[in-house]
Amino acid sequence: MSTNKRITVAYGDGIGPEIMEATLRIMDAAEVGIEYDVIEIGEQVYKAGHKSGISPESWETLRANPYFLKAPITTPQGGGYKSLNVTIRKSLGLYSNVRPFRAYPPYVPSFFPHMDVVIVRENEEDLYAGIEYQQTSEVVQTLKLISDPGSEKIVRYAFEYARAYGRKKVTCMTKDNIMKHSDGLFHKIFNEVAKEYPEIEADHWIIDIGSAVVAARPESLDVVVTLNLYGDIVSDIAAEVAGSVGMAGSSNVGMNHSMFEAIHGSAPDIAGKNIANPSGLLNGATMMLVQMGMADKAELIQNAWLKTLEDGVHTGDIYRAQRSAERVGTKEFADAVIARLGQVPSKLKAVKYNENVSINVDVKEKPQQKKELVGVDVFIDWRENNRDVNVLGGKLSANVSTGKLTLKEISNRGVLVYPNGVPEAFKSDHWRCRYTNPNGETLSNSDVIELMKKVQEAGFDFVKTEHLYHFDGERGYSLSQGG
Repeated sequence: MSTNKRITVAYGDGIGPEIMEATLRIMDAAEVGIEYDVIEIGEQVYKAGHKSGISPESWETLRANPYFLKAPITTPQGGGYKSLNVTIRKSLGLYSNVRPFRAYPPYVPSFFPHMDVVIVRENEEDLYAGIEYQQTSEVVQTLKLISDPGSEKIVRYAFEYARAYGRKKVTCMTKDNIMKHSDGLFHKIFNEVAKEYPEIEADHWIIDIGSAVVAARPESLDVVVTLNLYGDIVSDIAAEVAGSVGMAGSSNVGMNHSMFEAIHGSAPDIAGKNIANPSGLLNGATMMLVQMGMADKAELIQNAWLKTLEDGVHTGDIYRAQRSAERVGTKEFADAVIARLGQVPSKLKAVKYNENVSINVDVKEKPQQKKELVGVDVFIDWRENNRDVNVLGGKLSANVSTGKLTLKEISNRGVLVYPNGVPEAFKSDHWRCRYTNPNGETLSNSDVIELMKKVQEAGFDFVKTEHLYHFDGERGYSLSQGG
């Protein structure tokens, strides 16, 4: 919690300016006592030549203020433009993306009237690291990066969040039945951290069936913690199941900075028409107020918002003739919330926050593991002899080996194709050739360099290498499918 009552505000693109103005008017009417430093981000900044959608001057403002309230933006298509959200999250270390989803029946239709789920999404790693390479004419690679401290931070945050808000269960979702090392690390750390919170139930779902549970039985979930990509997907599922993507806000939390926003996009097709629902950004703003130590103001605003929903004053996205009393625009919805400040809902559950909510995550550095080099994978671009892998394997075995490294196997897209591979397996032009020491000796980088000289001399086009390590005696690399 910070005593700094100055925040950065960005009005964004599309419907952003409309919903931001509505949100700030409600906050001002609630006398939150916050001062705003406004920066410009998004489409016009991109087009002015800033590939990340934000100028250096705006960066200085962001770094000066610990809190950032951001409206949605538009990223121009093509042109090498980078996602502003991803850039801000990674640059400011906003490792935790928290997205609460509640149902508001009968005022917002939902098949799950008791749904109250919080998705805690890792925000810096995974495939969203955005590290990609085209290595051959046929194969493109994306690196999935999962770190031990990054995983521990987000898992601890989920359990600390559950403890702070009186939640009873934390569910981890991964795909570690396939990605045994990356997702396996996340699941392993989850199990370790869970032991430190015995009062909180902990369980795990494989992400595919876990997503189905979010869609079909969300009331069985409480807090969900998961990796970056999965969190993005299950958040949208949860938003739809709860009733409306336009209602959900989110926080992006780091050690020193936080960003708050709606989870929806800039919706340029309805921009300037005074029909957008400001609820998502308003809910993001109340999350900010709680973190700033102004839980009373967050309660004041959110209960007035709930009373507005309860009274049937609805924007067009949730308006239904049979259950709504009045269809209003963005400005009129904000007016209705302001008019109800100080009131509480009588049918929907009123909001009550603990004044002393504080979430602190401490991740201690772990001892470095003993690392032993035991082999190397050499990736080769090769199409000769109608991609006959027996020809490739024969040439490598005869011409590419050293005193310490010999060819063990060849795989293609992860499937063993040599020796004794299944001949029906499809083969691209991207071959993983695994070299190991037949005596199990520990190797050095010099041994790898010697091997690569042989690869070069034999005329093979190698596109990358990956070292094979054991960490504290445990294998740190995947096996081939079928191997």
